[in-house]
Amino acid sequence: MSVPTTEYWLISAPGDKTPQNTFERLNQATKSGGDKMSENFKFNIPELKVGTLDVLVALSDDLNKIDLFTESIVRKIAATLEDVLESSAKGNLNENLRIGGDSNNPMPPALYLQKFQWLLAKYPLRQPLRAIADALTKDVTQVEEDLKGRLNAYNQLKGNLQQLERKSTGSLLTRNVADLVKKEDFVLGSEYLVTLTVVVPKNMTDIWLKTYETLTDKVVPRSTRMVYEDSENQLWTVTLFRLVQDEFKMKCRENKFMVRDFQYNEEEIQAGRSELDSLIADKKKKYGPLVRWLKVNFGEVFTAWIHIKALRVFVESVLRYGLPVNFQAMLVKPARKNTKRLKETLTQLYGHLDSTALSGQQLSTMDIPGLNLSNSDYYPYVFYKISLDMLEPTR
Repeated sequence: MSVPTTEYWLISAPGDKTPQNTFERLNQATKSGGDKMSENFKFNIPELKVGTLDVLVALSDDLNKIDLFTESIVRKIAATLEDVLESSAKGNLNENLRIGGDSNNPMPPALYLQKFQWLLAKYPLRQPLRAIADALTKDVTQVEEDLKGRLNAYNQLKGNLQQLERKSTGSLLTRNVADLVKKEDFVLGSEYLVTLTVVVPKNMTDIWLKTYETLTDKVVPRSTRMVYEDSENQLWTVTLFRLVQDEFKMKCRENKFMVRDFQYNEEEIQAGRSELDSLIADKKKKYGPLVRWLKVNFGEVFTAWIHIKALRVFVESVLRYGLPVNFQAMLVKPARKNTKRLKETLTQLYGHLDSTALSGQQLSTMDIPGLNLSNSDYYPYVFYKISLDMLEPTR
């Protein structure tokens, strides 16, 4: 069994005389000779206002939903940034995922997590837990709303640009004919004659040359010219009298030739080119501010997410271990090859905390208010998994 190198476990256990002793016991237990099962860090949660038991139980349920919502926004911003950067290289994405993007020393998510410090100025300790949770939710919701607006505007611009670019680079059946022809390819200004552009499959070139003059009456003899070809088709011009052009188009369809709906007009051609140039310039103009916004707000929402994790650890620890508050929150980074041993070691170290397991009761038949437990994710200690692979889907 192995875990990604980007995975951390956020756990807590009751203070053993002091919280420091609890942390030292974890370090000792996860050493196996020279082989460490994990890298451990203290996760500093300040003394928050506990409130009543009813508040803690209700908040525990709500924090689970807030946690999932915030994680989804963190990952959505990261995925959007990768898409906007137009690179599938995770290395390039990870270089842009930093906490404190406007500061002199922005940190990667892993370092922020390892050195977590509560933002006292933003979330004062004198506030009730519910008020802190509401403030965090409000911050994240505002970012989500801003993200939707910015992303919709950028995607609309990007879609319009891609549509024009496809017309410049796609198949002869769909691409912009104006990019392939010249003024001299057409009879212009004639009251009676018109030049059409026809797409002919390469394997039907000989048939076109033998039959185009006889598809209808009033086709100008020897008037066809090939002006462009790709791997599958050729683009030909042909001149005929205007009064037979509808019949000629129908005959072309019957013979598997495709007449493109195009009339040479220099003003329209120039307007199309100007539109493409304008969209390219507009995209470049919006690109920089959007990337900066995504980088800054990734840091903002990631910070909120870890504060929500801290709130969850605090609430669940009080519910499990009781008052007075005396627990140590710890961040554990499992060694890839020692995950199974590490879980067994933690169970041995903290198994005495699990009275339900000792009594042989099944969690699936129990209703433990506020703890949101199931057989698959219950441990005798408070446990939350944090994956820092930002392109991994939300669980």
